[in-house]
Amino acid sequence: MERLQRPFFPIIYVRGYAMTREEIVETTSTPYMGFEAGSTKVRQAQDGSIVKFVFESPLVRLMKDYDYRDVYEAGTERSGRLSPRCIVIHRYYDPADPAFGNGKAPSIIAAATSLGNRILELRDSICGSNAALRKAFRVHLVAHSMGGLICRCLLQNPDVATAETRAMVDKLFTYATPHNGIDVAGINVPQLLSVNDMDNFNRSVMGKYLKVPKDKVNTLGNSGFPPERLFCLIGTNSRDYAAAHGLSSFAVGPLSDGLVRIANAYVEGAPRAFVNRSHSGHFGIVNSEEGYQNMVRFLFGDTCASAQLQITALALPPEVEAARKRGKNVESAYYIEATVAPRGAYTYELTARTQANQCAIRRQHSEMFSPDGSLRRDAHAPVLFSVFLDSRKILAGSEIVFSIDLAVCNAGYRIDGALFLKHHIPGEYLFRNTLVLFAKPDGDGGWQLRYVWSDENWAGGSKHAAIPVAAGTRAIGIRQPDADVFSIPVQSDKGFTAELKIALAAWQ
Repeated sequence: MERLQRPFFPIIYVRGYAMTREEIVETTSTPYMGFEAGSTKVRQAQDGSIVKFVFESPLVRLMKDYDYRDVYEAGTERSGRLSPRCIVIHRYYDPADPAFGNGKAPSIIAAATSLGNRILELRDSICGSNAALRKAFRVHLVAHSMGGLICRCLLQNPDVATAETRAMVDKLFTYATPHNGIDVAGINVPQLLSVNDMDNFNRSVMGKYLKVPKDKVNTLGNSGFPPERLFCLIGTNSRDYAAAHGLSSFAVGPLSDGLVRIANAYVEGAPRAFVNRSHSGHFGIVNSEEGYQNMVRFLFGDTCASAQLQITALALPPEVEAARKRGKNVESAYYIEATVAPRGAYTYELTARTQANQCAIRRQHSEMFSPDGSLRRDAHAPVLFSVFLDSRKILAGSEIVFSIDLAVCNAGYRIDGALFLKHHIPGEYLFRNTLVLFAKPDGDGGWQLRYVWSDENWAGGSKHAAIPVAAGTRAIGIRQPDADVFSIPVQSDKGFTAELKIALAAWQ
């Protein structure tokens, strides 16, 4: 009997929404419901030539990289003993296909109930009557779009499954899930729009099946499921979403993946990453290297790294500062960009929050500083990212190495309500540099962290030791328990200064 080995638990994939009868039939006619969809794109090679980049699909990569296997045999699903490293497709749409059922699409609650039953069946197939195995049994849920709401319904609605069943879910990874509903032209999908079950994305309806108030649907409520064990992968490419001949992308607008707005694609308190992928299709978020790399590090990795930027000084350009000193009212806003990639990455980034992808963090000067230029006591320092890393992927040395492309630029100035255009330089950055971090356990349950700013120095050269933050001041708005927090000074010749706090924690 194969034994359960944390973190390589069975994976259940839950696909997203199918609107029409034709889409439902197309969905049920495929064995893996989209989890097997790959993509072939082009990239520029080192020699300048254009070459193919083939992503073989999450399903194939899990089989090749981590020895997972599907549960099909001789044209049907195996009914006997299953491997703990198995991939199961939750085929909740089958009853909606007249070939398999009554032609009626199940509700979110019905789909979540059958998911809970599927977890129990999977436990029986893997563990049999072995009490120790049954106690240790867990599953990973991986879901696209509406599939994430089905998983959350299982976790949050006590009428759907028992506490014992819910406790079997170890982690939940969501691709492009509308955790806060879907807005079209800035308006939430109406509750009355029940045709093709589109009201599933209305916040009032969501509140009922998620058991939270309608203005709190992007929270886990009283479920008890830790938000740090739910990962939200957010798409930022609205242009390449081709559904409905591009009408969806047009109606939902930018700052979205073409269907789900960026602001609606995460659960409060959960880690999240931003990738320049659309909701689905040839440029979709599921069939992407970025999606796969985030998924396997979250499910199987052993390290969580998070960062927060506390800006302490933001100088104004001399012309604007002169106007402020003359008593003019000066308003300004800033974009904070952060792109993270592990050492060895050549075709992907784990997260990219940039202006170009329309997902940079935006802060008003008045949110951070008082009129006299002093730092506000209630200034909110944004969490830049939470990424997951895997020491098993280290190919050189003994340290986990990853880079952060960090930049802060001005979004424009207003003087007495008028845009300051005469001296405006588009895209002028107050700070821009690449930070390379080298992390490893210190042998006493903590961490060591070194760094180098690589725009001026070789990453392989001499490094600085990051300064540990005192325990009483270590909290940085990140829910990872037992994290070690380090401080790295950030500054530029333009008068920009900040403190970058890096939190490192073991991840199971």
